Amino acid sequence: MSKYRIRPADPEGLILSSLKSRPSKVKVDMFARPTPASSVLSDFIDGLPEILAGRDYKRFLQKMRKARSANKSIIFGCGAHVIKVGLTPVLVDMMENGWISALALNGAGIIHDLEIALAGQTSEDVDSRIKDGSFGMAEETGRFIHQAVKDGAASDIGLGEAVGHLISKSDFPHKDNSLLGAAYDLNIPVTVHVALGTDFIHFHPEADGRGIGQTSLRDFFLFCALIENMDGGVYCNVGSSVILPEVFLKGVTFARNKGCRLDDLTTAVFDFNRHYRPDQNVVRRPPGTGGEGFYFVGHHELMIPLLSAALKAEKST
Repeated sequence: MSKYRIRPADPEGLILSSLKSRPSKVKVDMFARPTPASSVLSDFIDGLPEILAGRDYKRFLQKMRKARSANKSIIFGCGAHVIKVGLTPVLVDMMENGWISALALNGAGIIHDLEIALAGQTSEDVDSRIKDGSFGMAEETGRFIHQAVKDGAASDIGLGEAVGHLISKSDFPHKDNSLLGAAYDLNIPVTVHVALGTDFIHFHPEADGRGIGQTSLRDFFLFCALIENMDGGVYCNVGSSVILPEVFLKGVTFARNKGCRLDDLTTAVFDFNRHYRPDQNVVRRPPGTGGEGFYFVGHHELMIPLLSAALKAEKST
């Protein structure tokens, strides 16, 4: 029995609404389209200066190609913004072509992905809806994700696999636009790393802290297992400024403590600002004696399609 006088708030009685009637800023017809291989783009990449980011970009492409040729792990840790700006088709194309072998997401990533699969839209206007308390009250989002949590905990699988399974086996009208559904169908591991209280589904009445913790902790150890096999591989942090850089740093120290050297580990950050944790916990601290870290600044909706297209370029850089 707690000795505190104040008791935790009760989510019963919250006024929920339908996701389908909620105004959203992002719709599937706004999504990106994968770019085919182009010798013109290859010439463009070859023509970049051997100075600063131009030199780094060409070197990073070489590292990506080397990892893929050697069948090494290439893991993308993506913030939810990457899904929200319509990059799912590009990431799925990269998975299908061997440029991504595993994904790590934060808790918001599964929210946006499920909403896209279910309603073909996501990203509500927080500025207007926070004023009357209607922000985050989409009933279907919480119901389906918490069903996945329940099923995942009962089946002893992680949160990423559980949500991917739910979407893949559903009759959601837009599930072909789902990142987790595609990863599940391709048998590509997805781990989801939740910070309790950061996502609106945590205040929905169906929320089960035990199930969320169980499935997300399982995903952390799955992430550690993926990192244990990353010597010679590549880790990309795309758009997560706090949670995934912290998770990655802990995964690296776990793997090295278990005897994995990870001497040849390449890391890269793609983001539209420079942030402390991605810089320290992804670029600077983790690479081994033969590894290297890179930081590329630019908008995700430009940089990730460019990366995908550059990797497809006909000539090697």
